[in-house]
Amino acid sequence: MDQPPRIGRYSLVRRVGAGGFATVWLARDEQLDAEVAVKILSDNWIEDDDVRRRFLAEGRFLRKVDSLYVVGVHDIGEADDGRPFMVLTYADGGTLADRIKAGPLEFAEVVRVITQVGRGLKHLHARGVLHRDVKPANVLFRSDPSGDRAMLSDLGLGKALAEVSRITMPGGTPAYVAPEQVMGERLDHRADLYSLGAVAYAAFTGQAPHGVASLGAVMQIEAPPPSMTTLREDVPDAIDVVVRRALEPDRDKRWPDLDSFLNALREAHNTGEVPHALVPAAAMPTPATAVPVDQATALAAASTPTPTSGEQTVATPAKRSGRSRWIAVLAAVVLAAGGGYGGYEYVLSRPVKVGTGPLSVEVPRSWEQKAVDANKSMVVSTNTAAWQGNSSTEGVFVGIQDGQTLPKTATPPPDCDPASVDPPQTTEVSEVSFRFSCKGPSVLERYKLMDGKVLRVQVRDDNATTREDVAKSAKYTP
Repeated sequence: MDQPPRIGRYSLVRRVGAGGFATVWLARDEQLDAEVAVKILSDNWIEDDDVRRRFLAEGRFLRKVDSLYVVGVHDIGEADDGRPFMVLTYADGGTLADRIKAGPLEFAEVVRVITQVGRGLKHLHARGVLHRDVKPANVLFRSDPSGDRAMLSDLGLGKALAEVSRITMPGGTPAYVAPEQVMGERLDHRADLYSLGAVAYAAFTGQAPHGVASLGAVMQIEAPPPSMTTLREDVPDAIDVVVRRALEPDRDKRWPDLDSFLNALREAHNTGEVPHALVPAAAMPTPATAVPVDQATALAAASTPTPTSGEQTVATPAKRSGRSRWIAVLAAVVLAAGGGYGGYEYVLSRPVKVGTGPLSVEVPRSWEQKAVDANKSMVVSTNTAAWQGNSSTEGVFVGIQDGQTLPKTATPPPDCDPASVDPPQTTEVSEVSFRFSCKGPSVLERYKLMDGKVLRVQVRDDNATTREDVAKSAKYTP
């Protein structure tokens, strides 16, 4: 069937990709005068109801997440010949697979890309979706003023967590799929974590781990792949150990979550040291909950204990705390009571309230580290040690300021553009907000008049809803 010159209001420019079930076209939205990607079901599948359902399910999954690091769906419809189509964010920078084929990538570039893809996965998981097909060909790049941005695409194998809690049919790309997914076992976020580790391995070395070509061969994998240094001699040992732990066939031996993996990868790259969290997850110590905050800069940095003789000098990335273990126990109770994975997902997605003295804030449960200063300020983050120096670290600063006057301007944080200011909604202004566009996660800074004090809240996160929810929840209660 010949492709028409347009679909709806979208004028087709050229074909940019094709797979087994669909074709992707660069198109122009004539009403908005913008370039978009139009993905349309291949004509030979038009009568297959199951394939149509899967195609439309991908659009629904993509719509569940509002993330800079996941390709967005802007429209969905049906062509004149009855084929469904969806309109996606156009990625003009090609794929990670293209870049890997072109030659070795710089280590810093790999860490940046894997961090961005990991954020996209976190946002999918937070909305109750597993990707199940993370691979270099599904990592796209979109140009923006700061360079380019990696985005996850193609959720054709995506599944709701409530569905993958049951036994599912095998699927995925052999070189990048987790063994438990091939075996049809009940899945969780660690299946996508394994695939992300496999993508990292390929990006660092130019070759996929194990080199398997069939799903059956994946079932025979019994150990992590060979050291990356056997393929690229200059790969630092610390990075090699971090990535290979993500590729443990036994998911209980992998990093417990995406934050742990991403924090360890960045730490290994920045310091060259093997992160402390490489000890088995069950043996990870709970991080300290009270360390000084640098009040002068209004951003906190956790102090690092002085090592004793024979210990490694390392920063402590986010780990599972006692609270997380309690959540796991509660989840087991929910499951035992017949709540199913839906109940487990609900427990994990609920925010947790964190406080010190008169200050409190509700944050995502992955923000497990807290730094405080004399009950006057605190930082809650994925990694308080990196909060001040690394603008990609997600978290929130909450602090009390002297005076009773709301500021009219705000100084941009590092790597951020000047702020846009929310206009007052009433003549009696009790708060003011400044929104910063940054190279890393965007920043929302809000000042509130509360009980004769000015409460300053600065939230750093990719997701606009998360930023707003966290800022709104911050309170000062003397």
